[in-house]
Amino acid sequence: MKPITALLLSLPALTAAIAQAADATATASYPTWDGKQETVRYATPDAGAALRSYTQSTTMTVREGGKQAISYAESAALPTVRSGDLAFDALFALAGAEMKLDSVSEIRDGSYNGGDAIPCDCFETGELWHYVWTRDLSYAAALGLGMLDPQRTRNSLAFKLAGYRDGVTAGAHAAGDGYQIVQDTGSGGSWPVSTDRVSWAFGADEALKALPPAERQAFAQQALHALRNTLDNDRIAIWDAADGLYNGEESFLDWREQSYAAWLPNELSYMATSKALSTNAAHYKALTLAAQLASEQGDAATAARYSGWAAALKTAINQRFWQADSGMYSSVTAGHFDGAALYKYEWLGQALAIITGIADQRQAASILAHYPHGPLGAPVIWPQQANTAVYHNRAMWPFVTAYGLKAAAIGGNVAVADAAYATLMRGAATNLSNMENLEWLSGQPMLDDGKLSGPVVNSRRQLWSVGGYLGMVVGSVFGVQTTNDGIAVRPFITARLRRETFAGSDAIALNQLTLRGKRIAVRVQLPATVTGEGYYEVAAITLNGKPASAALAWDALGDDNSIEIRLGKLLPGQQTKRSVTAGPLVQDAAVYAPAEPRIAKLERGAYGFPTLHIDGGVIGGAGDKAAGDAIVYNIYRNGQLVGPRISANMWSDRHAGKEGNACYAVEAVYTRSGNRSHHSMPACLNNGQEIAVSRAAWGAPSDTFAQAFKVDSAGDYALQIKYRNTAHQINLGISGGVKWASLKDGSGATIAGSVVQLPHSPANEGAKYSTPLRAALKPGSYTLQLEDFYNMSYMKNNATYSDAGGVRGPSNKFDIDAVRIMPTAKIKK
Repeated sequence: MKPITALLLSLPALTAAIAQAADATATASYPTWDGKQETVRYATPDAGAALRSYTQSTTMTVREGGKQAISYAESAALPTVRSGDLAFDALFALAGAEMKLDSVSEIRDGSYNGGDAIPCDCFETGELWHYVWTRDLSYAAALGLGMLDPQRTRNSLAFKLAGYRDGVTAGAHAAGDGYQIVQDTGSGGSWPVSTDRVSWAFGADEALKALPPAERQAFAQQALHALRNTLDNDRIAIWDAADGLYNGEESFLDWREQSYAAWLPNELSYMATSKALSTNAAHYKALTLAAQLASEQGDAATAARYSGWAAALKTAINQRFWQADSGMYSSVTAGHFDGAALYKYEWLGQALAIITGIADQRQAASILAHYPHGPLGAPVIWPQQANTAVYHNRAMWPFVTAYGLKAAAIGGNVAVADAAYATLMRGAATNLSNMENLEWLSGQPMLDDGKLSGPVVNSRRQLWSVGGYLGMVVGSVFGVQTTNDGIAVRPFITARLRRETFAGSDAIALNQLTLRGKRIAVRVQLPATVTGEGYYEVAAITLNGKPASAALAWDALGDDNSIEIRLGKLLPGQQTKRSVTAGPLVQDAAVYAPAEPRIAKLERGAYGFPTLHIDGGVIGGAGDKAAGDAIVYNIYRNGQLVGPRISANMWSDRHAGKEGNACYAVEAVYTRSGNRSHHSMPACLNNGQEIAVSRAAWGAPSDTFAQAFKVDSAGDYALQIKYRNTAHQINLGISGGVKWASLKDGSGATIAGSVVQLPHSPANEGAKYSTPLRAALKPGSYTLQLEDFYNMSYMKNNATYSDAGGVRGPSNKFDIDAVRIMPTAKIKK
């Protein structure tokens, strides 16, 4: 057997041999959607250098402010790749160089600290985004940055934790001491309309795996502290006991007009009570991480509680979101007075369900086979929104593609993995950067269709795109992944990747990887190329010359380590992928959804049957020939489909029951493609009683509110505040109204209580209705009371925010116009 020192010397020699085989120049051509070709050229002055420098140029027109040729170099502080393919090596070096550019000593945003710099050894979000945003950072860290720079990741994650401001306390119903994850500015004034702050757990998990033991222990205590307060308050504010799910906006898809119904941005209480697959998957991750950390720290009771919550949530997700007829999870449900799971899909949520283990093996295979892919990759949402510009709509996002790749490797789907590899490499190559997003059918950084061009915003070196590319190479190609106990080695190299990217070499090498102070070099020995499709099984692994398993414990690693992986036979894997296409500039019903209809009128019609009058929705309006499809309507009563495939614009519900209230919603369906719209805004037969109130700028912690009312009939009711909250725009801020509502009976006993939300509302429209407080009532007298809770303006790190809720103090105020008491259908338990 060779001594270890000889083995450690042999890998650099092998690496050098691979490097010498690489040409000093390389050219790649990419066909375009309009029948042309784009060419990318690479060059290095010394292919045999330990640390290369590169130049890269493209014929594609790059995004504004960019150059057609760039130069960059490998760094001794980051891993390098030698694959025999100069382009592959260069693009990994490009991602590393962009990671360094995103590694800063100070951050800034015009809305914070007066626009002045804030000291922080952190990751900034991209060329156009110089701040730390919770979800961007967390997903980037989980994809790759948490492994490669856990200290900077920890610093950045800690920046997104805060307690309450000095002298500020939450309402009596809030839990814990206030130290929690901060939800960034956003829809309706941030949390709890937007509720994906728990995505922080994905990044924290990866940082914890890679941090040295002493640093890990300190961060683990900090993380559990923040997670405990976050999870306990989310349980109070946004968890719905009726279905076991968490409310709130889809994770990352935070430009409401891009992925929700057109009416919803002006009616954000409905978003607040909708449920999103991706956000619930993030809650599941946060719960499982908190349970693990509590167990590690000797708190068995807390570990058991969060483990129990996580198990129940997994069951609830599968019960509510899984759609057997589409073979995927619905991405989102409608809000209150409807609640149906919509026939809308998004790639991040599907991938997270697979990665977290929410989806079982059968479901994972189905998702990977059914999620639509265009010729250049998977869009982040499906189907696309008509008459909507490109950003989340009509777009591929590299970081979402990277999550799709991770899911494909778990599910063994070769076709989806090959598509993801191609998308990520082509995007970085032709754009000379890891871009924020790309138009999905053309792969362009800007596609001008004369009216709805885009992507509207598109930053270079976007942090999660950089993390996604680095993770693609380290975690998927070379298969190196950190675990709680060490590292796992699970390369997912497909026949196509071997044939098209690594054809010039019999081995590929990853050098200079450092994890927990241990230097690691990885060499993958490749089989001969084949014409078929599949992925290669791992035939053998050695660590420092000795046979090893795919799981390597930290204490099995020395200061310097050589891991050699020999790939074996080709496994077929799963090779089913749904492919769709359309012209990028044509609003084709094959890839678009119809616009959602509107219930123009709901009345008691002939014989007393509830009757709906429907304004329909087709692409571009009625009679649009470009749509290429007719529509029918599906009608829902109280969230259940009761009128399928209705072709008329008037429909009577001849099977409506006599009990409770009937609330209706309508979706449009293309008859050939089957693509469905969002639901209409719900309309209810009985809007109940409304009691006028006049309380301007109500909501200071010391303010009191009590409104008495009577009900004459027993049943289930929804109580809502009719309000105005114009503290900020509907898409920004930290000042959404968040209060605790309690309902007392005539004897003064509290019979119901929950958080109610009063999100930002349009300044040019009338009053809106809050999220409902639901209760089963008997005939009698009652009193509705409001008390303080808290919103993100109470958080210490928002004290320098320039708008409402910031430098002038917390803002949790709104105008109250009325209280509505509306009968509802029976609450489902």
